[in-house]
Amino acid sequence: MTDPVVLLYPGAGTGADHPSLVAIDEALAPIECRRLDFGYRRQGRRAPDRAPKLMAEIRAHLDAVRGRPVVLAGRSMGGRMASMVVAGADGEPPPDDVVGLALVAYPLHPPGRPERLRVEHLGDITVPCLFVSGTRDPFGAPDELEHWTATIPGPVTHVWIDGARHELRNADREVATHVAEWVTPLTNRLPGPA
Repeated sequence: MTDPVVLLYPGAGTGADHPSLVAIDEALAPIECRRLDFGYRRQGRRAPDRAPKLMAEIRAHLDAVRGRPVVLAGRSMGGRMASMVVAGADGEPPPDDVVGLALVAYPLHPPGRPERLRVEHLGDITVPCLFVSGTRDPFGAPDELEHWTATIPGPVTHVWIDGARHELRNADREVATHVAEWVTPLTNRLPGPA
């Protein structure tokens, strides 16, 4: 098996150069990490494309590393889109090469709208998952997130950043450390090169 790669996606309002993604990239070394912008950001637009287009972009990135074990990772919207691809929510089979999901500040629902849950696909995720979230995130409180992630058949790990909101302000290094500590042993357990 070839070397693993982490494909890392930003939230809706930021790009691949966001300090939190840079910190994750650095913490993962020597594991290869590709920080990837969605097309709307590369085109200078602020509003994200719809989910089908974003998922198609992730599929294209997966095609580019076909045959390598992949950890899909993302912050907020980027993580949500990655999780939807892994669940096959785009109507395609779940990708075979994905060995894990690392989701930072998963947006369970819009702030103040707990009835608008983004959970339909969670029951179709079978790979190991990491959720790193703030305990005061208005996009999903700890008890809400734990309730819904219990529907994921694959193993789930939660890490809580005490007192942090959705932005996880001033916690970039802490978040990056948690992601690296979870990803590294996951990829170390993979079979070596054939």
